[in-house]
Amino acid sequence: MILFYSGVSKNNSHHLKKSLSETLTHYYPLAGRVKDHLSVDCDDYGVYFVEADVAGDMSDQVLKQPEPQLLEQLMPCKPPEQLTNLFNLAIQVSYFGCGGVAICVCFRHVIADATAAANFIKSWATTSVACGGNDDSSSSSTTVKDVIFDCTSLFPPQDWPFLLTNNAHEILNPSTEMVTKRFVFDKSKIAALRGKIGNGPTRFEAMFALLWSVVTTVTRREGDEFLAAFPVSIRKKMNPPISEQCIGNICTLIMADLPTEETTTYNILVEKVRELISMVNEDYVKKASPNGWILNCIKDTKTDIRRRLVHISSACRLPWYEADFGWGKPIWVAIPQRHNEGGSIFVALLDTCDGGGVEAWIGLSKEEMTKFQQHSNIIAYSSF
Repeated sequence: MILFYSGVSKNNSHHLKKSLSETLTHYYPLAGRVKDHLSVDCDDYGVYFVEADVAGDMSDQVLKQPEPQLLEQLMPCKPPEQLTNLFNLAIQVSYFGCGGVAICVCFRHVIADATAAANFIKSWATTSVACGGNDDSSSSSTTVKDVIFDCTSLFPPQDWPFLLTNNAHEILNPSTEMVTKRFVFDKSKIAALRGKIGNGPTRFEAMFALLWSVVTTVTRREGDEFLAAFPVSIRKKMNPPISEQCIGNICTLIMADLPTEETTTYNILVEKVRELISMVNEDYVKKASPNGWILNCIKDTKTDIRRRLVHISSACRLPWYEADFGWGKPIWVAIPQRHNEGGSIFVALLDTCDGGGVEAWIGLSKEEMTKFQQHSNIIAYSSF
């Protein structure tokens, strides 16, 4: 994630590093190292932190033309690079000549999901305010309560080598060049879309219906089959619920066949998605235990399924815009994600700064992206 702020002095560098160190004492797995695919060695090794100076104006150079290739220059690890085995967290703070600053935070996904990431950034910001101008940071240690919950007591570690080797959804066109573009659906357009659908769909349900319908229409090739995949947090689904700040991937991935016929209405898609999400309840979580049927289904997944995977992930309604380091809230939050794998399709959703709209970062092939941008429903409801 990249968070953009205006009117920031570079003199804040000391407080950022100091407060980051304080915050990591509570989120200590992030400062450790992944030993293997099953555990984290919480050895306080630390995180990767880099600062950069950017000549010029943040608004003219970045905010007016937010292309993924440009945003990648603000990242501490540039695609196709990954975080090395030495770090679970990498951060780059970029200071613009105009007084703006961009803070990019990259997590190893095996350590934290979007909910954990958003709450870590918010906690770091809160601690940074407490550290501001105070060389004795003893007061900051009480700013963030201990937030690590041992999820292994709820989900005991299991050795499942099949999860590391079983590629159920192979890349159908590995040489296909993919592009990523950002589309903005403002509050009024989403309200109009929800009104057209009727039956009170949520923002996510309405966006899912629209994007699934358009994506499967413009990308369909002869013989193609599609599979929808979207994560659902289970923190509040458990009994008792666990903290939103809990480290880990405390979510389940719903994978489902959904209608792709041109006659399929948004209402039908909303009903299907609503039914799938409502299925994730306390009983569902119990079935996801180490001996539950859900994991057995994953284990039995065949390797010859040839479908185009449409991954729709929402980071909406998370406290990205509440991360105030003492300079005010972010003026913009971005997902600088570039897609490199041919065949699969991704859609990442994020709140607009006013909290009412949605930004969609979409990865398609060049040819498919041209068709997507020209689709009448995308023209009607979004701006590019």
